[in-house]
Amino acid sequence: MAVDLPGLAQILEASLDPTQNKQAELAILHEEKKLNFSLSLLQIVATQTYGPTARLAGALYFKNYIKRSWTDEDGNHKLPQNEVTAIKRELIGLMISVPPNIQYQLGDAIGVIADSDFWERWDSLVDDLVSRLTPNNTAANNGVLQVAHSIFKRWRPLYRSDPLFTEINHVLGKFGNPFLSLVQSTDALIDQNQSNKAMLLQLFATLNLIVKLFYDLSVQDLPPVFEDSLPAVTSLLHKYLTYENNLLQTDDDGEAGPLEHVKSGIFEVLELWIKKYEDAVGVHVGQFISSSWNLLTTVGRQTKNDILVSKALQFLTAVTSSTEHAQAFNDDSTLSQVVERVILPNLTLRDSDMELFEDEPIEFIRRDLEGSDSDTRRRAATDFLRQLMAKFEGMVSTVVLRYIDHYLSDYAQNPASNWKSKDTAVYLYSSIAARGTITASQGVTSVNSFANVIEFFQNNIAGDLVSDTGVEPILQVDAIKYLYMFRSQITAAQWQDAFPLVVKHLGSSDYVVYTYAAIALERTMALTNASKQPIVSRVSVEALSAQLLRHLFGLIEKDPEPAKLQENEFLMRCVMRVLIVIREAVVPIVDEILTHFVKITQVSSQNPSNPRFCYYLFEALGAFIRFSAPSQPDKLENGLYVSFIAVIQDDVQEFIPYIFQLFAALLEANPSGSLSDYYKNLIPPLLTPALWAPKGNVPALVRLLTSIISRGSSVIAQDNQIETVLGIFQSLASTKINETYGFELLESTIANFPPSTLEQYYPSILNVLLNRLQNTKTEPFASRFVRLYHFISAKDDKGLGADFFISKLDQVQDGLFAPLYLNIILPDTQKLLRPLDRKTAVISFTKTLTDSVAFAEKYKKGWAYTCEALLKLLENPPIPAATEETIVEQDPDDMSFGVGFTQLTTIKRPIRDQWPKVTDVKRWVSEYVRAADARQNGTIASFAHERLSAEVAPLFAAYMQR
Repeated sequence: MAVDLPGLAQILEASLDPTQNKQAELAILHEEKKLNFSLSLLQIVATQTYGPTARLAGALYFKNYIKRSWTDEDGNHKLPQNEVTAIKRELIGLMISVPPNIQYQLGDAIGVIADSDFWERWDSLVDDLVSRLTPNNTAANNGVLQVAHSIFKRWRPLYRSDPLFTEINHVLGKFGNPFLSLVQSTDALIDQNQSNKAMLLQLFATLNLIVKLFYDLSVQDLPPVFEDSLPAVTSLLHKYLTYENNLLQTDDDGEAGPLEHVKSGIFEVLELWIKKYEDAVGVHVGQFISSSWNLLTTVGRQTKNDILVSKALQFLTAVTSSTEHAQAFNDDSTLSQVVERVILPNLTLRDSDMELFEDEPIEFIRRDLEGSDSDTRRRAATDFLRQLMAKFEGMVSTVVLRYIDHYLSDYAQNPASNWKSKDTAVYLYSSIAARGTITASQGVTSVNSFANVIEFFQNNIAGDLVSDTGVEPILQVDAIKYLYMFRSQITAAQWQDAFPLVVKHLGSSDYVVYTYAAIALERTMALTNASKQPIVSRVSVEALSAQLLRHLFGLIEKDPEPAKLQENEFLMRCVMRVLIVIREAVVPIVDEILTHFVKITQVSSQNPSNPRFCYYLFEALGAFIRFSAPSQPDKLENGLYVSFIAVIQDDVQEFIPYIFQLFAALLEANPSGSLSDYYKNLIPPLLTPALWAPKGNVPALVRLLTSIISRGSSVIAQDNQIETVLGIFQSLASTKINETYGFELLESTIANFPPSTLEQYYPSILNVLLNRLQNTKTEPFASRFVRLYHFISAKDDKGLGADFFISKLDQVQDGLFAPLYLNIILPDTQKLLRPLDRKTAVISFTKTLTDSVAFAEKYKKGWAYTCEALLKLLENPPIPAATEETIVEQDPDDMSFGVGFTQLTTIKRPIRDQWPKVTDVKRWVSEYVRAADARQNGTIASFAHERLSAEVAPLFAAYMQR
């Protein structure tokens, strides 16, 4: 059936309306099934009569559709080949003809396609782009350059490799010279249109993309075509770094304009080149140093210049890392000028900073936090100062300490009026006192030898932390932040006094003050010494925990509107940390904490808006369940059920993978209990295919379903749901992305259902696995298959064992076991890395030697091979890992958030050892073999004598004689 274009356009428009988007998305999913759906979207995007909203929605949906539907996990196209060809043919021309906001969406789609197809399956693309470049059509050129940037920016984070350089050389061979010709023609057009504002704006959009492409094309190596033209290229970059034209100035002091963007991009390119290719570009750097100095000393303090100033400072920081270039600053007078004219103006608080502090406090905090945003003036100025410190520590310290004394003296003369002077002094001192990298876990780990951080704190900062009144909020923030930064330099005894003072500031009425208190408390509670012992003891935290949690929950719930409640992830992270630290001490206040969690979950599920807050919410819930559910599982199950089940019923996709993990943790907290109606009611919806369709659900669903199986296999058997479970296994095991989860589900099924219950299904199970091994085997799949074999082989006491496996395989095809054992099971066993897997293999092989009838009678050579494989494993005997009690949550900045799976580390499922009593595997093998030999009247010794080679027999005999 063909797509109804006007109808689809109407639905797409509705999808951008919050009141209609749910129904619209369902309707679009229905349209997706129709022929040439993707091309219909492009047709709507290309047709002006459909209006800007429908066209933008079409581009957005096309981008997301391509992300989902372009290729499968093996890289094969999922769309029909004629559709693939048509998309590639039409997309570039369309990209050039649409408005910029649509260009961005199509550019992202092109990037996705390029990830898969460029350049070998789309080798005409660069020729197509080059053919569309013109000397004077800026709109067409901008479209081409936007496409080129969408593709080439993919190289930025990649590691060097031969295939990557083959691709880059393919591009440069076709694109390099036409690109440089475009640079020259654009420059000429700018000169010709000095008084034409409309043309200048278009041309500076071109120039902005040109600068981005200089970066993209240089990010892995300096292209020869650039290196050959460096004098001309650097001259042109310098021209536009110093370019001024009033027609390009913006009236908005808060928004960077085209000039600022181009100059910022030029500094980015220069920073890259000086860091990676100094030998080639070093001789051209001098002009840029003086120009950046002039810029920094003359540019206005408006926020529109912030990015430009930051990039200029980052460039100077990179330049200063070179010993040769750093010598330009090796002078007391020069350093004084640098501090006075560049560092201080960009460290000092501006009115716009204070407006942000008061009007958008969460944004102020995110910008101010170490490492959270490198594009702030303060951050960039600090990094430049620290780079100078690394080169000239003594001289810089002397100069800066003079300024610090000046600002502290200025503050002392009139604290009420001159509090900004103290803020500058504290910030300056923090900047020079810290040496090296400031880490997220430890803060400042090395201190400048000219600084005494404790003395400075006691003399100048502690009073602001102790005082209840009369201190500017920004100075209270400075005091807390100082402790936060230098937390590793403060002794455990000193923290005993400081910790309650920081807790007190959670009661502040100022948003930034109480948030920084939460940040400092959380990081300090996570801090350990060299012996991995906490700096602030668990006892100290327990004593204040009820007060701490009440403060934190009160602050989180202060505004019940969903977006405001979720705004401050730092508060929820602190809740999580308190619960991790106090562990079972939460039990006396379970009722109170439970009420807060239920409320926050219900409110935030209405409109999840801050992924970091949500992550910490569920990590905190995980810690709460982990430490309180074992003592009162029913209370937590009943208390959380309504809000958890509502998330599933309302299809809150951002929360569902978290909720399944928490359900599993609740179940696992009471392993000996029977399966309550609470969980029986969950089984039917868990087994519906629709729930397994989103890939982010799969890991959490497997965790929950295996937990249910371990407690309620009889319920599943009674309700005839085994086939459904095995159908899910088959679906998971058939794809590379989910094969591991398929094996987890299968192992749980085999472990918890009696062999007689699964008897009829084994041929089908083995067929699924054998088909994958034969047709699309991967290393992980082979490894998991071998693990499964040993799991079954070692479980002979449960009615399984090697003979059981062989008999089931014979039902599939007689004689299949020998090649499978020789070609996959034996060699891949030696590749097993996890101690528990190797331990299982040892037990499996040992029981095969002692108890298998098939190996005793039919596979006599196999008995010898098995013995040799066992002895190889015992050369490096597996040692069970110690139980790890430390919880290390993931850093959200390193995670990809969105609708998908994020593992909760507070309830990470522990590795389950099926044989916990086997601790010394060598001793166990010896005892087991000797007992079996005695039981069988010397049969094992006889087999060893008859079947083992002269080299192997003595090694095995040693185990029999221990």
